[in-house]
Amino acid sequence: MTAFRSDGHVPLRDYAVIGDGRSAALIAADGSVDWLGLPDLDSPSVFAAVLDPARGGRFVLEPEEPFTAARRYLPGTNVLETTFTTGRGSVRVTDSLTLEGDGTLGPMRELQRRLDGVAGTVPLRWSVQPRFGYGARRARITRRAGVPVVVAGGDALAVCTWDAGEPVCADRAISGRLELARGRRALVAMPFAHQEPLVLPTRSECDTRMEHTVAAWRGWTREHAYEGMWRDAVLRSALALKLLIFAPSGAIAAAVTSSLPEQVGGERNWDYRFSWVRDSVFTLDALLRLGCPAEADAYFWWLMHATQLTHPRLRVLYRLDGGGHAPERTLPLEGYQGSRPVRTGNAAGAQVQLDTYGELLQTGWLYAGAAGRLDGDLARRLAELADFVCAAWRRPDSGIWEVRSEPLHFTHSKMMCWVALDRAIDLSERGLIQDRGSARWRLARTQVRDFVETRCFSSRRRCYTRSAGSSELDAAVLLGLLHGYAPPGDPRMRATVDAVGRELRHGPFVDRYSGEDGLGGTEGAFLACSFWLAECLALTGRLDEAVALMDDLVGLANDVGLYGEEIDPDTGAFLGNLPQGLSHLALINAACAIGSAAGEAVG
Repeated sequence: MTAFRSDGHVPLRDYAVIGDGRSAALIAADGSVDWLGLPDLDSPSVFAAVLDPARGGRFVLEPEEPFTAARRYLPGTNVLETTFTTGRGSVRVTDSLTLEGDGTLGPMRELQRRLDGVAGTVPLRWSVQPRFGYGARRARITRRAGVPVVVAGGDALAVCTWDAGEPVCADRAISGRLELARGRRALVAMPFAHQEPLVLPTRSECDTRMEHTVAAWRGWTREHAYEGMWRDAVLRSALALKLLIFAPSGAIAAAVTSSLPEQVGGERNWDYRFSWVRDSVFTLDALLRLGCPAEADAYFWWLMHATQLTHPRLRVLYRLDGGGHAPERTLPLEGYQGSRPVRTGNAAGAQVQLDTYGELLQTGWLYAGAAGRLDGDLARRLAELADFVCAAWRRPDSGIWEVRSEPLHFTHSKMMCWVALDRAIDLSERGLIQDRGSARWRLARTQVRDFVETRCFSSRRRCYTRSAGSSELDAAVLLGLLHGYAPPGDPRMRATVDAVGRELRHGPFVDRYSGEDGLGGTEGAFLACSFWLAECLALTGRLDEAVALMDDLVGLANDVGLYGEEIDPDTGAFLGNLPQGLSHLALINAACAIGSAAGEAVG
């Protein structure tokens, strides 16, 4: 890979991610850390050059002469290794947000960038340019025990170096230069503190913490072996999901970033550093399939904690701490390649999306199946959600894709209302929730199905449509098959799978829907829809087509196995926030389902 930056930006495909279960950073192929929120994943950024090269801040580390770059994750870890090669030699950079638990008094957060001379001698430069609060907060640079420290209110970070050149403090940056010869090592560590003392580590403590971090990731990977089809892609997706888990609560963020555009230069730029109820079924299903009971348990109880605060109504999304308030505002940043507005918060959180009730009840149903029971309070709440669906299912809503046009009777939303009631009835029949309203739930379930089958199916087009009475298509309707609204042999659903493949698919790419959504511009193909189609093909007996599509999709990952939200079908460029949890969840679930359909042993 030849590192390439134009007007301060690199292609989104050129980013890798590292994290520590609390925050995460994007690192470009040219060695620049271009995104990092601190202290937590959803905190204001310290580095945001991906959204504004001039004002966002970054941590540069690169050769001082023309170079190429090759990257990988250390096997079984989320520790990134980049090898720069120049005309004079090569050097290896190992990047990690180190993990706690090594037994030493460590900093609150710590970014380590370790350099190893591989061949010849390579001149390098580095520059730490923090811009706290999305670039809005002023900072001052001081020294403590000779170590440069940057302070902004209650936040502080230090730049600790060993054999990495003498740090030079300028107005808004701390920089250094070095020449690294074969067999020599250097280290730049950036400990961070938020409203607590800033711990300055020793080199040996840094070494120990890095060794612990590598060992901890490899230990987790060994415990979650997967030997099915597309093994490497599934394991990398599992490790990517671990980076989206906010360890203090168990929540899983939709992505690490905010406002990376669905169309370069467009307005479809959203903050994805929240956890969506929509993703809950995919999340619990993937965690259970991969043998991650601890993560599944933590996530489920976070979900139930968050949703009880708004019960029986559901917010579309919740903050990683479980709160439901996520007001949307714009930031005075340039945006990725001029894609404005740059947003923090997400107004979709206040929309009505009726599908979320189906997804939450389906998640509770999955959890009950795995645990074999539900506690009394949880059973009561699930029953009350079914009651709520009985009263609310006739309303129009904004749908799973969070359109900003007028609410409609979306087919997928109605199907998920049916799923909500069906799961409640099943749980009641098994004695896991109270049978206090199953007659009402059965009546409503029948009414919902009548609505879908008479208003949302086009006899002319011979498929389920995007909404009642429309002629448009929506790939989300595939979830009616994946979540059990209809069985694989259902003629209408099979015809709908055909229609989506015929009209929304372009090669391996699948568009979300046809028709208006209240926003200007266009978007790329939505990767999760492609994986859903592959899973549907397998379920409906078209195994060869499913395998061929999965092979194509696995080949679309970037050089370190990550996926964004969307891909431009014409150029292959990543679009939208990344790494995108829904894309990786859909990959895992499709791989497992296709493997099962092929009679393959999984796990």
